[in-house]
Amino acid sequence: MRLLHTSDWHLGRAFHRVNMLDAQAEFIGHLVGTAREREVDAVVVSGDVYDRAVPPLAAVQLFDDALHRLAGLGVPTVMISGNHDSARRLGVGAGLIDRAGIHLRTDAAACGTPVVLADRHGDVAFYGLPYLEPALVKDEFGVEKPGHEAVLAAAMDRVRADLATRAPGTRSVVLAHAFVTGGAVSDSERDITVGGVDSVPAGVFDGVDYAALGHLHGSQTIGERVRYSGSPLPYSFSEADHRKTMWLVDLGPDGSLDAERIDCPVPRALARVRGHLEDLLADPGLARHEDAWVEATLTDPVRPADPMARLTERFPHTLSLVFDPERAPQDPDVSYARRLAGRSEQEIAEDFVAHVRGAGPDPSEQAVLRDAFDAVRADETVRETAR
Repeated sequence: MRLLHTSDWHLGRAFHRVNMLDAQAEFIGHLVGTAREREVDAVVVSGDVYDRAVPPLAAVQLFDDALHRLAGLGVPTVMISGNHDSARRLGVGAGLIDRAGIHLRTDAAACGTPVVLADRHGDVAFYGLPYLEPALVKDEFGVEKPGHEAVLAAAMDRVRADLATRAPGTRSVVLAHAFVTGGAVSDSERDITVGGVDSVPAGVFDGVDYAALGHLHGSQTIGERVRYSGSPLPYSFSEADHRKTMWLVDLGPDGSLDAERIDCPVPRALARVRGHLEDLLADPGLARHEDAWVEATLTDPVRPADPMARLTERFPHTLSLVFDPERAPQDPDVSYARRLAGRSEQEIAEDFVAHVRGAGPDPSEQAVLRDAFDAVRADETVRETAR
């Protein structure tokens, strides 16, 4: 069975101030064309279809167009909700849409109920594990302390229990939206940390033939049978070195697997340049970036006059301007933002406690802070999905 694995469309999202809807529409056309030309048997979409719980109308229309075109091909599609989606909204009409071969899986309680497709070698069971916010699904899965590993492990126990009831030789595919240990992150993914931990081990997916992952925006192989497709378009300059692709996966009759990366159309190259303004304007080696979307980091000790206007004369598609002046680390003028760079909310709060009273929090106080951050994030998720 030939699968086309994609995820993280983020329909409705902009790249800095650039509207990406046309590029997203071009990707949908590419997806449909690839499914037709490569004779794909099923498309799997591993979450973050939309960029936010209440997407703009234009994004909803594009999603509707994608569903009609995939259904028109007669290619079954299995799709889950991600942490950016509203599971309840995305799942509206799922029962009716199911009849057209578009299988939306947004309910955590249905993790152990697969979509079963067949080829000439037998059945393939597709299990959709939507993004599982631990605080919201812990009761469903009966876990005492909410955490990503605990709820995902419980969901996979249901998958393996169902698979054990099926005919010998039944192959299996799991769609999941999670941060799996060993994955490389970018700046455009929303933090899903719970209790100071955001990742789960790849071993949680043991026992299935292929785990089609979503959430991380770089295409990557965690293990031969555990892969991220990555986002089809870039959504931050940290993705400048990404090759945006989908996975074309051939699942053999014995569960053997062969995977090929299919390039996605990218509207414009990304470039990150760094240095003194005058050097960036004069360096002939940067000519290759003159048509790219550019993030420029200026290291001038004193901020130059009209830097954006001058940069756009040479790099007309400059979208981001960062100032990182060359100063000694002990310089008191080193920015607050630079001091916080790369630190988690938990670490920043602990530093604040240490600053105020002269000593950092003890383990019990760290746990209180951790629980507070988890509660706020869970509350934000509830309020966003209820809008």
